[in-house]
Amino acid sequence: MKGLVMRSTGSWYDVLGENDVTYTCRTRGKLRLKGFKTTNPIAVGDYVEIAIDNEAPGQGIIEEIKPRENYIIRKSVKLQSQGHIIASNIDQAILIATLVYPRTSLGFIDRFLVTAESFRIPQVLVFNKIDLLEEEHFNALEQIINMYEKIGISCLKISATENTGLDEFKNLLHNKKSLLSGHSGVGKSTILNLIAPHIEQKTSSVSDFAQKGVHTTTFAEMFKLDDNSFIIDTPGIKELGIIDISPEELSDYFPEMRAIRSECKFHNCKHTHEPKCAVKEAVEAGQISESRYISYLSILEGDDNRR
Repeated sequence: MKGLVMRSTGSWYDVLGENDVTYTCRTRGKLRLKGFKTTNPIAVGDYVEIAIDNEAPGQGIIEEIKPRENYIIRKSVKLQSQGHIIASNIDQAILIATLVYPRTSLGFIDRFLVTAESFRIPQVLVFNKIDLLEEEHFNALEQIINMYEKIGISCLKISATENTGLDEFKNLLHNKKSLLSGHSGVGKSTILNLIAPHIEQKTSSVSDFAQKGVHTTTFAEMFKLDDNSFIIDTPGIKELGIIDISPEELSDYFPEMRAIRSECKFHNCKHTHEPKCAVKEAVEAGQISESRYISYLSILEGDDNRR
């Protein structure tokens, strides 16, 4: 029977069968996808073949993993040389961000966008907690949204506590499999509980001392909103490591750089010190955001600009 992996908690997986029944499954032997060096051979969002265990009602065995259309990956916390697949077969990647309480850095946003763009997964930025913003914060938010919309990133402003923009957010999810991510404390679980009360995700307040959220989601999990709409809630990500992207191809995943990089004098230009670089000229002319260029250099040089 074909199934969709809804949750992974280690060696056991919740799989939604094509008969709309959820089975608790384990793997038969060691399943590995060719060419993948990851700590988790099976990820939320994977399509699999399962065999029902007739001797254990409600249980099954995963016998095969179907090829993935795409996936979002981060560096493994324990094995830095390997990746950990957060989710697979995604229609869009949604990042919940906040300007205050806690603050999401532009560096973190850019790394998320690059990761999704490298697999050609459409991205959406949702700015929550707009009810907490002072006037100067609103002006800053409008500038940030304008910067990202110019390069084709969809943006949305919402307030989960005041029920502002949630209908638009629901419309984003219709007939799609969406990955929902962001730092702890930005309101992912609260938003989920409001748009789909049956999910019942745990929530927790932001620490007044550290201005950081408390981790309430400990593993990625997919929820069914309706017959054709699914949303994947992910743990609050402290780090989103860029892996398997070479220095030569990094600018391909910045749309504004990709559009003009062929105008550089050298075909292998890294847009750092080379003469007659179209990207550097665009930054100097204000056609490419300086903060985006700083994010590009930070990723290229292996620095951390996520704070």
